[in-house]
Amino acid sequence: MPAGKSSWRWERVGAGVICMAAALLLLLLLSACKVRTPGGFETRVMEGTKRHITVGGKSDVNPLQATEENVHAGKSNFTSYCMVCHGLDGQNTGVPFADKMAPPVPSLSSSAVQAYSDGQLHWIIQNGIFPSGMPASKDVFRDEEIWQLVLYIRHLPQKGSLGEPQVYGGTGKPPESQKVNAKGTAPGGR
Repeated sequence: MPAGKSSWRWERVGAGVICMAAALLLLLLLSACKVRTPGGFETRVMEGTKRHITVGGKSDVNPLQATEENVHAGKSNFTSYCMVCHGLDGQNTGVPFADKMAPPVPSLSSSAVQAYSDGQLHWIIQNGIFPSGMPASKDVFRDEEIWQLVLYIRHLPQKGSLGEPQVYGGTGKPPESQKVNAKGTAPGGR
């Protein structure tokens, strides 16, 4: 066999091996891009990173008192903007995509969210969190309104007690079983 033919055959084998390796690497990279719910370890790493490194405002103090008026104002602003992702109650009630996003939309009553300082919650609302779906709201709300939102997040109602957002087919009203009459009892004497 001439020397040139043997060399050509090894070049073909080498090129084939390189193509196979490149295809395998591409498959591995593409499978790593699959959207999935983060695991426990990933979640802890991201929460710790946000809480201690990327989210500012840790030492900022809310200048507003938690009066009924301020909490109600926070609820009103929340209902007009934040409920699309967080539900009327801040706990994703009636939001069909909340647990399907990557990362999932957090329940604002969760210990992970409630562990943020008031200043950090203010910073998150103001600046958003990239690359999650949390948008910056500094051009939507005044500073005082953001602090009122923080107060509402600290005083969220019971899960499901406000019903489901109308935008997703809900009534925006509490379910019959959770309505309370003037005597403070639910229908049926409960």
